[in-house]
Amino acid sequence: MARRRTIGVLSRETGVKVTTIRYYETIGLIDDPGRTESGQRVYGTDAVDRLGFIRHARDLGFSMEAIQELIALQTKPGSACTAVDAIARRQLAAVRERLNRLEALEAELKRMLTTCEGGTVGTCTVMESLTDHRHCTQPHGTDRSASVIPNRENG
Repeated sequence: MARRRTIGVLSRETGVKVTTIRYYETIGLIDDPGRTESGQRVYGTDAVDRLGFIRHARDLGFSMEAIQELIALQTKPGSACTAVDAIARRQLAAVRERLNRLEALEAELKRMLTTCEGGTVGTCTVMESLTDHRHCTQPHGTDRSASVIPNRENG
């Protein structure tokens, strides 16, 4: 008989928070588990495997939408993997874009520090650049909604 786990045990085994597991159930990434007579959730090996898949995909920066697409494709194991490749290529393009933006940030920060001659805060070129974006020489994402570093969840 397959090993059955409570949500707490599943959380400890996978490193995914209980609240995150429940969220994944809510959005359909994990099947609704069976329940004991007392109503306690019980999970099998399939839940461990699915959480491992999701966690690894999240570690690679895949969005929840992309993960949902990939999971849907898992139900069609005989299909060509062109759709999977397309999702992975989109992710690679997004990673390359973030790397380009990080490199631009690095160059701008180096430039700011190089031009700083010490002195006082009132004459500091770093503070001047931070105060007025026109002092920057590198494009580095002035749109606050376009975070350079992707949001990560702990679970």
